[in-house]
Amino acid sequence: MHVFLTGASGYIGSSVLRALVAHEHEVTAIVRTDAKAQAVRDAGGRALVGDVTDTDVVRRLAHEADAVVHTASAQGIDPDFTTTVLEALHGTPKPFVHTSGIFTFGDSTDISEQSPIDPPALTAWRVPNEARVRASDVRTTIIAPGIVYGRGAGIPAMFVGDGEHEVRLVGDGSQRWTTVHIDDLGELYVLAVHRGEQDGYVVAASGDNPTVREIAEAGAHGSPVVAESVDASRERLGTAYADALLLHQEASGAHARSAFGWNPARPSLVDDLADGSYVR
Repeated sequence: MHVFLTGASGYIGSSVLRALVAHEHEVTAIVRTDAKAQAVRDAGGRALVGDVTDTDVVRRLAHEADAVVHTASAQGIDPDFTTTVLEALHGTPKPFVHTSGIFTFGDSTDISEQSPIDPPALTAWRVPNEARVRASDVRTTIIAPGIVYGRGAGIPAMFVGDGEHEVRLVGDGSQRWTTVHIDDLGELYVLAVHRGEQDGYVVAASGDNPTVREIAEAGAHGSPVVAESVDASRERLGTAYADALLLHQEASGAHARSAFGWNPARPSLVDDLADGSYVR
């Protein structure tokens, strides 16, 4: 299958690229620089230097591909990009896999695909765009990843200590985060392409939901772990970002396993922070 991929040089997109190539798919990625294009080629894909805001290029690539995967999701990109792709794929069986995020569901101890949405200010912009995607007649699947970790990157890297300087929690650290390893996530995108659902939605969560304090203590490596007030977190990180990280969220990822045959098998976030890719 020939897949048109956005965000191939990014954290999630590069994992999706690796997974698609490993499953012997042909991938064409649009990237902004020659250096990023070379990284795509090194990973086994084909690269076009351009911009996802160029609707003419997006339309052409969508017509030429057998599937579209969009991981370069951003407020200034998604409305025009998704409109262009949905128009290009109208009347075809080609699947379109779009990226959301777990923050969409707000505070919840049992997030599933049927949970009500209650996004924080940081990601409220996603709601109308995703509604348009779901209402289209195109075979769409929206993937909502938990907190993504692995390969030494992602949000959890903020808690990696050096044994000397303090590691600050977000708030008191009692909130739980629902998590997913970057390589397991890449595999789920491939499964979504293969499944090609009509109005599909899947929460990408491993079922491991550690507290922020547990995460920080695993990554501190001897550094003192320090709680802070909500106001202090907002001042340090910005109100919108802090409020998203202060959400208490838990999910099992049961639908991804049962419907898609997904089998997340990488180390947990706590284990990876303590002994894996984040160790300096």
